[in-house]
Amino acid sequence: MEVIHKIGRRKTAVARVYVSEGKGNITVNSKDIKDYFPTATLQYKVNQPLALTDNEGNFDVKVNVHGGGSTGQAEAVRLAISRAMCELNEENRSVLKPEGLLTRDPRMVERKKFGQKKARKKFQFSKR
Repeated sequence: MEVIHKIGRRKTAVARVYVSEGKGNITVNSKDIKDYFPTATLQYKVNQPLALTDNEGNFDVKVNVHGGGSTGQAEAVRLAISRAMCELNEENRSVLKPEGLLTRDPRMVERKKFGQKKARKKFQFSKR
């Protein structure tokens, strides 16, 4: 099996994932997943597509991710791994699609507007 390369995005985070046959090691930016994503929630998000398709110990995953925060990065990695699992076996699509793991989340941060404190919040008006 050759190496499968896929890209996942979320907010401003971009993850490049390289999936190859192996023992189930996940490396993120040349660190172990437990070092890069310390919380169990983020580790669960990254492992979710592998767990749903019963491939947890079958593949080595090498990830390069940049931009955004830790949650955005974890969800970008999840999308990229899901896309790789679909390329491996088309039957995985029917497992991942209902869970919403193949949909790119389109929500982005709304920009700050001129004359306002934030995107929606206005400056306080005082009547003195």
